[in-house]
Amino acid sequence: MREYKKTALVLGAGGFIGSHMVKRLRKEGYWVRGVDLKYPEFSKTEANEFVCGDLRDVEIVRRVIRFTGYLGNYYQQIADKFSQPFDEIYQFAADMGGAGFIFTGENDADIMQNSASINLNLLDAQQKLNETFDGSEGWSECNRPCLDWITKIFYSSSACMYPEYNQLDPDNPDCREESAYPAAPDSEYGWEKLFSERLYLTYSRNYGMPVCVARYHNIFGPEGTWQGGREKAPAAICRKVAYLPTNGGDIEVWGDGEQTRSFLFIDECVEATWRLMQSDFKGPVNIGSEEMVTINQLVDTAAKVSGKTVGKNHIDGPLGVRGRNSNNDLIREKLDWDYSQTLEEGIRKTYNWISQQICKETIDSAAIETKEYDLLASG
Repeated sequence: MREYKKTALVLGAGGFIGSHMVKRLRKEGYWVRGVDLKYPEFSKTEANEFVCGDLRDVEIVRRVIRFTGYLGNYYQQIADKFSQPFDEIYQFAADMGGAGFIFTGENDADIMQNSASINLNLLDAQQKLNETFDGSEGWSECNRPCLDWITKIFYSSSACMYPEYNQLDPDNPDCREESAYPAAPDSEYGWEKLFSERLYLTYSRNYGMPVCVARYHNIFGPEGTWQGGREKAPAAICRKVAYLPTNGGDIEVWGDGEQTRSFLFIDECVEATWRLMQSDFKGPVNIGSEEMVTINQLVDTAAKVSGKTVGKNHIDGPLGVRGRNSNNDLIREKLDWDYSQTLEEGIRKTYNWISQQICKETIDSAAIETKEYDLLASG
């Protein structure tokens, strides 16, 4: 049987960042169990074992955090004495989406309840599992040796936890890690992220649990949500431009388009996350790009890679803070990491991928219509 370097549990493995992290861990020689409510939407999971489960259910969490062998025995009720903790856990699972989902106020209760429940369940269950293996729970009766390691946990926080008062000037937002307090996020999503950051760091302080916390800044790229209301700005804009005819046209842009953001391509996010977990630095630390642009400039970038002439129809809509940009001073110092890909390069890859999805939808729709016509004709 193949030997693996380490074992990893990826929570939220059916989502955008989680599914990409699974791929990276497999390339690094890990045995990986993925867990989510659903499988990845756009590609087959590369996890050795994938469990469809609701992490708001503490019993499911208690089971998935136990590694039960390289054959992937989650569904076979392996006795506790034949299981052990994972080497690493990557926690991406959350109730989330773009501005159209998290800034309307209509989803605040669900966002806070769902995401906080997952994090509370994970930390409580993992701490109890750690206690089981520290020799205090009578494992000597089963001739079970104590482990010489404790599971390390990565938590994906968000730049949405930064205070609104530091992000009023679109040209000079302050998103240094130390600027987080006094706390004043502009959304309940941000408040939940801040609470969960403190939760992980508190478990680390009180129980010696190794953790890493990163604050992600607008991660985008292929295989991310691109329609349906939960997509983020790069995907939404690429979709709108891709649907335009070849000679172009106008797309809707929320607000005046002068609000600023930075966007980090998915591959770079995964690399920075990997480096953080291999280090002794726990964070919190920003993972993002410092290439700040207005939303109008983001539209112009999508137009450029598409080769279309695109106008902007500014309308009312949820906006979030006026300005946000990653500050990478700390991650450069601690991990010697910095983003290397330009926004245009990332948008080009994302636009091409979304265009392919639209083509697939068109082909599938045409095939269904043809089949329905044939059935009617034969009837």
